[in-house]
Amino acid sequence: MRKLANAELERKNIKEFKEAQKTPIIVILDDIRSLHNIGSVFRTSDAFLIEKIYLCGITATPPNKEIHKTALGATETVTWEYAKDVLEVVNQLKSENAKVYSVEQTENAIMLDNFQPETNTKYALIFGNEVKGVSQEAINLSDGVIEIPQLGSKHSLNISVSVGIVIWDLFQKIITKK
Repeated sequence: MRKLANAELERKNIKEFKEAQKTPIIVILDDIRSLHNIGSVFRTSDAFLIEKIYLCGITATPPNKEIHKTALGATETVTWEYAKDVLEVVNQLKSENAKVYSVEQTENAIMLDNFQPETNTKYALIFGNEVKGVSQEAINLSDGVIEIPQLGSKHSLNISVSVGIVIWDLFQKIITKK
């Protein structure tokens, strides 16, 4: 097997990315401290044609050298918006008929492997602070909670890893339903 050169990967340019049909997923980052995590989420969102990222609370925004270092240009392709209050974003998205799910560990959470997205539905996923997670107020406003099954002793994943796992899982399920 020969490793492919970058020129062989048929990458979309910015214009093609902006015009491409998006995966009906919105990512909400609330109070994310790490600039590298933010950049990584942009890169993952680019890979799966995510519709939009909301950067809320203390989450830093582009342009930012440290975000750019990890995002590798994805801040230019993925649509994003800053909003101070995550609760306002959740209410707005719900009024636009998006289903909002927090990604957290709670009572009665749906395990990711058991979560089945509905056809023709837009999903907004809230990912919270690296230490405190998703706020209880945001969880209370959510339509539900998705939990990533974990078997080890920590039961804690890096925010950018969590985003990658959840987006990949939902992307697979949404694409196969088409």
